[in-house]
Amino acid sequence: TPVLSGESKFVLCIAMFLGRVGLLSILIGLLGHRGAKGCSFPNEHIIIINCEIHMKYLVIGLGTYGRELAINLSLQGNEVIGVDHRSENIEAVKEQLMTVYELDAKDENSLKLLPLKNMDIVIVAIGEDFGASLKTVALLKKNGVKHIYARAIDNLHQSILEAFNLERILTPEKRAANDLTLELSLNTQCSTFNITKDFMVLKFTAPEKFVGHSYRSINFSRFGLVLISAVRKVTENNLLGLSSSREEILDLERKSMEEKIASRDEIIVMGTRKNITDFLSSVQTN
Repeated sequence: TPVLSGESKFVLCIAMFLGRVGLLSILIGLLGHRGAKGCSFPNEHIIIINCEIHMKYLVIGLGTYGRELAINLSLQGNEVIGVDHRSENIEAVKEQLMTVYELDAKDENSLKLLPLKNMDIVIVAIGEDFGASLKTVALLKKNGVKHIYARAIDNLHQSILEAFNLERILTPEKRAANDLTLELSLNTQCSTFNITKDFMVLKFTAPEKFVGHSYRSINFSRFGLVLISAVRKVTENNLLGLSSSREEILDLERKSMEEKIASRDEIIVMGTRKNITDFLSSVQTN
């Protein structure tokens, strides 16, 4: 090779290149690939749906009720801002809420410092200070806040709040008293949900006297109650042999109501307050 001329070396390089790549490959590359015409891939827009919907709450008043409400909302993944004029209440929640403000919500200038228009719901949890609750609600309405929940501590407080045409009036003390009354009457755990002023849903753990009887034999309809569903806690062993519990909704309609009531079954019924009162009276006397 050293004795070859420059032209000879060039011809040798071309020959080596053709031998390495291949003459057919070079011809295809030079002529271009003639594929099928009219073929195209569709353009698709990928839609990403975020199933986690979080709300933004502003809770004014961080006493016992407001504090528990704010913390529980935060634990559910919501953005919660807490407001109170008492430093001890702020200290109690500052590590558990996204943001806290120590200010007097009764002062309009202070209230305007809050991101009111960025909130989904503003909750006035003030209970013990009747005047502070009403003035705060009035200022929120004045500043154009649309979704306001307010706590009422008695009937008079509730009546005045109703005049503001709020989205919801909260009566936790009254609801807690009603639930406790039902629990004492049934001698079991229960909770209620108001549908309207007169209609409500009652969820209660089956009393001991119900266990072993069929759902049909209880005959809720004779009290004017509608049996919505029943939930049973089922205990199972996992692959490691450890026991775990899960909730199973009973298909009462398909089983013709002959399903036997088991201990810890949670029964859900709906009716008027009078229907539920009549049912409780019957349970107590039988």
